[in-house]
Amino acid sequence: MIDMEPLTHRPKKHLEWNESYYYVFYDLKNKIGGMTRIGFKPNKNEGMTFFFLFLPDGSAAGYQAFAKIGDHTKFQKFEVGSVVHEPQPDGKWKYRFKGQMYVVKNPEDMPKIRENPELISYVAPVTMEMEFLPINEVYEYSKHMTPTSREIGRKSGDAHWEQIGITNGKIRFGDENFEIRDCMSQRDHTHGVRDWTGIGNWLYYVIWFSKNLAINPAAIITEDGKIATGGFMFKNGKNIPIKSINVLEQKFRNEIYPVSSKLEIVDAYGETHILEGKAGPIIPIPFVDSEGRKAVLTQSFGEFKLDDIEGGYGTFETLRIKR
Repeated sequence: MIDMEPLTHRPKKHLEWNESYYYVFYDLKNKIGGMTRIGFKPNKNEGMTFFFLFLPDGSAAGYQAFAKIGDHTKFQKFEVGSVVHEPQPDGKWKYRFKGQMYVVKNPEDMPKIRENPELISYVAPVTMEMEFLPINEVYEYSKHMTPTSREIGRKSGDAHWEQIGITNGKIRFGDENFEIRDCMSQRDHTHGVRDWTGIGNWLYYVIWFSKNLAINPAAIITEDGKIATGGFMFKNGKNIPIKSINVLEQKFRNEIYPVSSKLEIVDAYGETHILEGKAGPIIPIPFVDSEGRKAVLTQSFGEFKLDDIEGGYGTFETLRIKR
């Protein structure tokens, strides 16, 4: 059994203080991937969730819900609307969904459907039941970050845990059944204030090559050029902290939607790696703050190459300020 981190924390006084839980998986056999987040803002008594599925035909399905909450530190499971993230005493997690999802042919249309319902191809009844079995020790970002990176990194939260796992389960999507077996997956847990529109640029990739090799680089680049880096490589059963990240190249469409990237990564052993990635279909999530500043968070699955190792796959997430 692998120990979990403390799963709930008492909020600080900031109104936007948030504690969130994220889960992502991709099944290469069925060519279906999904990601879901549950977030709580205790000082506003608010809970929110989203659940996205990237489907084999290139389309995408989405669900979002909000709810009033009580004291989240007393929750035995994390639940908003039809989405449930449930930790188990043995270190496993269960993820469940039962509800209706909106399907769009072009994933980039997902945020437009409220104002343009004609973009919805159809509404599908969906159920998901997944069990997550961790394969590595929980990795906490800030313990391995420089003081400068930790200070900049607080714009995305005070603490950040990651854990890789193997997922088994099933998804029923309309009349289709997907049996998920031995599928790579990952969970994320953060708390603190997320300044969605105050960060110039960020990237966050969850990348799997095999059960013995994965990498999770993350970087925040401020508008004045400062960079905060974090993350780790999982290799042959060990978590290896990422010491630094140099962004060699990033390509975007319309300055917002990611196309590709090339990173130079130095690990805690002093070894240098080159990571290249290409983004797949994208679901944008727009944010607007009280002062009218805008940012777009993109959710995507991509293809990756690490040094001379090809066949990597996983999330290609970016956040960009919208001018």
